[in-house]
Amino acid sequence: MPIRVKTRGHESIEQMLRRFKKSCEREGLTKEVKARQNFVKPSEVKRLARKRRLAPRPLISKFDKLTGPGARAGGARTGGARPSASRTMGSRPSGPRSR
Repeated sequence: MPIRVKTRGHESIEQMLRRFKKSCEREGLTKEVKARQNFVKPSEVKRLARKRRLAPRPLISKFDKLTGPGARAGGARTGGARPSASRTMGSRPSGPRSR
């Protein structure tokens, strides 16, 4: 299906072009164009897929999931802000990084 962008009211060309680029990205058009720029042999595609499938996955602990870069401060999963070290049971912090 062709991608169409209609002008809105007093919209500038730059704004319309920005909306067009976003719609192309949403449709996956930019990925397809980049993929077609260079030919990749079918055997190479299979080899890369196998390599990706057999690659070791990074180890993610429960602690990392709760406080990692994607976690929100004070979210429902964390139960609010993390308690300070003085309120925990021991002086050493718990978790995988305490070793």
